[in-house]
Amino acid sequence: MKEKIVEVKNLKKYFYLSGKRILKAVNNINIEIYKSETFGLVGESGCGKSTLGRTIKGIYKPTNGQVIFDGKDISRMDKKDMRSFMLHMQMIFQDPYSSLNPRMMVKELVSEGLEIHKIGTKKTQEQKVIEMLELVGLTPEYITRYPHEFSGGQRQRLAIARALAVGPKFIICDEPISALDVSIQGQIVNLLKELQNKFGLTYLFIAHDLSMIKYISNRVGVMYMGKLVELAEKKELFENPAHPYTQALLSSIPIPDPRRERKRKEIPIEGEIPSPMETIAGCAFKTRCRFKKPICDKMEDKLINIGSDHFVMCTKYC
Repeated sequence: MKEKIVEVKNLKKYFYLSGKRILKAVNNINIEIYKSETFGLVGESGCGKSTLGRTIKGIYKPTNGQVIFDGKDISRMDKKDMRSFMLHMQMIFQDPYSSLNPRMMVKELVSEGLEIHKIGTKKTQEQKVIEMLELVGLTPEYITRYPHEFSGGQRQRLAIARALAVGPKFIICDEPISALDVSIQGQIVNLLKELQNKFGLTYLFIAHDLSMIKYISNRVGVMYMGKLVELAEKKELFENPAHPYTQALLSSIPIPDPRRERKRKEIPIEGEIPSPMETIAGCAFKTRCRFKKPICDKMEDKLINIGSDHFVMCTKYC
């Protein structure tokens, strides 16, 4: 039986705006993430995937629901308990240009977590920084440099070294390659895979690049309008997409073979994404779905198991 490291139960994150408007960024999400796997999370910009990652991490306080990490409900912890417990959960952000303090040298950036949690002496902390730099493919002489002296790819390597320094079990990667040149993206993803194999790390990998999600993930969840609409093993999801939204997303992936690419038929998604502040009864995708039926107005907010641990939120399978 697979060992769960993260369990998200009925998680909601709402933002209350002026004029009594409510932005339902994360709306009743349920997922389980297993030890040493990479759980890929994909969806259009604004679907709530980054908010979900930040709510799991504790950057945002949940409006409702639970986040259970390593057997403990961290969404109910006070700041003191959470601070020590969250040592084992780290996050790598999208933009390496804004996620690193420009006034801090590399040795200060990478050792910051060690300082906060009082891990080791100054000497052992510096040794740890050197070890982490070498681990991510940077040389020890960079220790006294500042972030502005590095390229985007090098900065993201620094961010990875910083996250690894405190010895986490679980890392949330929030679109860690989208701000990088295409030539560098593959290097960073391969580095993440190497580190996962070396340390037995577990990843939540958030991205909108379906090809990269396919390459790095073990299981994949598809988000739309704050809800998880499909979840399956990678191979199952890419070969047998069940939700109309997933089918449309996958049809847009270019195929390297020119002959097959010419025959590829992209499924268009009609209409505009509704406002995230709009309350939609039933299926959230019904306003853009080519298979819409009256029953979609009454769709229950839950995933249906259609076999092979493949779950989908669609009236076709009720």
